Amino acid sequence: MSIPAYRWQMNKPGEPFERVAFNAAAAAGEVVVAIAGCGVCHTDLGYYYDGVRTNIALPLTLGHEISGHVVAAGAGAEAWLGKAVIIPAVLPCGECDLCKRGLETICRAQKMPGNDIQGGFASHIVVPGRGLCEVDEKRLAAIGLNLAQVSIIADALTTPYQAVRRAGVTPGSLAVVIGAGGVGGYCVQVARAFGAKVVAIDVDDEKLASIAAHGGASLTLNARNHDTKALKAAIQAFAKQNGLRSTEWQIFECSGTAAGQLSAFGLLVHGATLSVVGFTMDRVEVRLSNLMAFDARALGNWGCPPEYYPAALDLVLDGKVQLGPFVEEHPLDNINQIFPAVHHREIKRRAVLIPAQ
Repeated sequence: MSIPAYRWQMNKPGEPFERVAFNAAAAAGEVVVAIAGCGVCHTDLGYYYDGVRTNIALPLTLGHEISGHVVAAGAGAEAWLGKAVIIPAVLPCGECDLCKRGLETICRAQKMPGNDIQGGFASHIVVPGRGLCEVDEKRLAAIGLNLAQVSIIADALTTPYQAVRRAGVTPGSLAVVIGAGGVGGYCVQVARAFGAKVVAIDVDDEKLASIAAHGGASLTLNARNHDTKALKAAIQAFAKQNGLRSTEWQIFECSGTAAGQLSAFGLLVHGATLSVVGFTMDRVEVRLSNLMAFDARALGNWGCPPEYYPAALDLVLDGKVQLGPFVEEHPLDNINQIFPAVHHREIKRRAVLIPAQ
């Protein structure tokens, strides 16, 4: 069975998205999801404005933060029919040697919507019927959220969740998050949920105030008012005042900027873990020997294995991570107005695009 559908595709970077019709059909092992919402991510802006290459050639529909209802299923995936789901931003194959060894995020056969396959700025999407995260809509409604809003869990929340988990954050940790926007704001909340005292650094006082009020940052610092040396001194003083360690800080670079990456590297202390979560095409110059001198480590973070999505979702359902104050909904058919508004920071919260029903 095929379902009449539409999507907004990018023909060339920077050119207006074009609405095109298609028929959505599920082959064996696949499902068709009627999309409830799809978040606009910094990565989408990179593809559209900065010339970041997609893995398949254009034209391509972007969007990888997707939630919706399974409305059709191929052979072997029928159990998903009718369920509300979040689609992981990175879908590993589950069968290769890497997947079997727990290295799903570097699976060479992985599928990322809006990069390897058609993405979520559409009415429907066809994806593999494995690794989806089921959503209890009654529990969502009980905390005042809808299915479209939790689409952003697919990246903005699960990517920092994976970073916090891998960095080893535990009660008593001191976590430093650079960039308190979409991904960074959730990184602050997740690190707090894991028991850390969190320092949030940004250049936007409004974002810092919001994450202090809603996300639990114990200290906020504006990097425009502090150089790296002053930032480090302020964090050291905060650690001493709160009985926290002066070593082994967990530093999360979420800004996706060269300045943020330089600041993150400059905050290394003995035994630190530096997690690079944000992405930029810009180059930075650092002295790698500092990792040796501090006996520190640096980790890259690409997505999150589907097996951890339910735990990340539970943080929201249990009230430990707030989504509502940081998300706003817009019609998908306004995509050509929303992208520049997000790019120029006219929209402060995570924009979620809603298809016309």
